[in-house]
Amino acid sequence: MPAKPPTPRYPVAVVGIGADGWPGLSDPARAALREAEVLIGGPRQLDLLPPECAGVRTAWPTPLRPAVPRLLAEHRERRTAVLASGDPMFYGIGRALAQELGPEGLHVLPHPSSLSYACARLGWPLETTEVVTLVGRPPSRLVAALHEDRRLLVLSADANTPAEVAALLTAHGFGPSRLRVLEQLGGEAETYVEGTAETWEHRPGDRLNVIAVECRARADALRLGLLPGLPDEAYEHDGQLTKRHIRAATLAALAPAPGELLWDVGGGSGSIAIEWMRAHPSCRAVSVERDPARAARIARNAERLGVPGLEVVTGAAPASLSCLVPPDAVFIGGGLTAPGLLDACWEALRPGGRLVANTVTLESEALLGERHRAYGGELVRLAVAHAVPVGGFTGWRQAMPVTQWSVRKPFGAEASSHIGDRP
Repeated sequence: MPAKPPTPRYPVAVVGIGADGWPGLSDPARAALREAEVLIGGPRQLDLLPPECAGVRTAWPTPLRPAVPRLLAEHRERRTAVLASGDPMFYGIGRALAQELGPEGLHVLPHPSSLSYACARLGWPLETTEVVTLVGRPPSRLVAALHEDRRLLVLSADANTPAEVAALLTAHGFGPSRLRVLEQLGGEAETYVEGTAETWEHRPGDRLNVIAVECRARADALRLGLLPGLPDEAYEHDGQLTKRHIRAATLAALAPAPGELLWDVGGGSGSIAIEWMRAHPSCRAVSVERDPARAARIARNAERLGVPGLEVVTGAAPASLSCLVPPDAVFIGGGLTAPGLLDACWEALRPGGRLVANTVTLESEALLGERHRAYGGELVRLAVAHAVPVGGFTGWRQAMPVTQWSVRKPFGAEASSHIGDRP
């Protein structure tokens, strides 16, 4: 882990600036920029400053994030001001600076964000409007936020983003959605264009734009709810799929929380990892699958269902687990009888983390029964039957019952390094 830069002699002024430039800044923000000996920002932001801001102007290099510690250390003895678009602490450079210097090393002077301007123009309450950023992120991230009648604000990566968003909405059954692209918000050149996703024909405009989306689904669009248990037809699979009702019960046992990391071992079609990540935008997951064709299928499912950040590891467990970040939860959906798999997962699991294992075979069921007797937790059998035609009548068709063991790893001295150590 790289060392933090030395504490600057003066707090770094972080000044938010909008499309209205210098005239739109407050008196304290102007004073901070006038006094700065070093001015750091993007070329467009630096060009908005008048000659009276006499500090040495330094443009951020690409990539930006690795350069932050070096530039802060280089100018630590000088009064430094960093320019940011709008509110520096909202998807801005303020986060990276706070990580490096802490809040005490910064003097943040925010400007209204583009989202505040957008909601002001649209008459939308900001607190009930969902925000999705596509800056440096794939457009498929938007899929997880698509729900009937929802209002979304999308932060564009560039001038091409509106057309990409329109195509994505149409491909996922949300072609009737209304789109408004608001450009240069707060500036003299502010303007907007609008239309529906399925009929979008506007040429790329200004790269500084925010997309307002009023979600409308086609009548035949597949409904993807917020809770676990998406329809089985939402997934591409070869039969290796944790079915809908079992999947919902499994995610309930795993109990995802914001920011947590899941290992999905024996990923199959990736459904558990995908719905874990859909539970909250900050949830992370790694799906481990030894079959390359299935691993590729997991990646396609993740992209299509709005969680392209799912990490897919192609390899057999437990060998492929050794280099992974320790998880907050582990799901084992296949390969339970592989030597050392349960021990490896338990040893890597963080204290307080959850381990859930599902099986339909007698051999793996016996293994889970032994672990339950030795280590506690909860052992359940999940059975689902579906109504099907029987001649001119209707009867029940029983799916294979699933045995599920779930257990929480204790904290401190109570936690054993191996799951089978207890008598």
